[in-house]
Amino acid sequence: MRKRSTTLTGQELEIMKIVWERESATVRDVYEALLERRKVAYTTVMTMMKILEQKGYLRKRQAERAYVYTPAQPQRKVIGAMVRDFVNRVFNGSAEPLLVHLVEEHDLSPEELEEIARLRRKS
Repeated sequence: MRKRSTTLTGQELEIMKIVWERESATVRDVYEALLERRKVAYTTVMTMMKILEQKGYLRKRQAERAYVYTPAQPQRKVIGAMVRDFVNRVFNGSAEPLLVHLVEEHDLSPEELEEIARLRRKS
């Protein structure tokens, strides 16, 4: 049996971004935010948030008539883990080919390149 991935799916990440931005949200809050972008069913959002809670990305508490969800992990930590997973899977753990690709494929400004160099010198 395949090991269950801890990396967020596209839909899960979309939901987490909303909750991180708001710091707490109900299913209805997330549903309405998603509706501004695309059509989605309320029950789908509810199911996805329940899955995110089971995976350890969200916590919930009862507040009046609805559950309020808060992030269980900071955004920076989750994104960092996703990037590490991506680098491991795609580039066999080496970040250099990723950086080369980004520099070659995206028109990075001199300021962005200098910031990368500064961060490199710092570590």
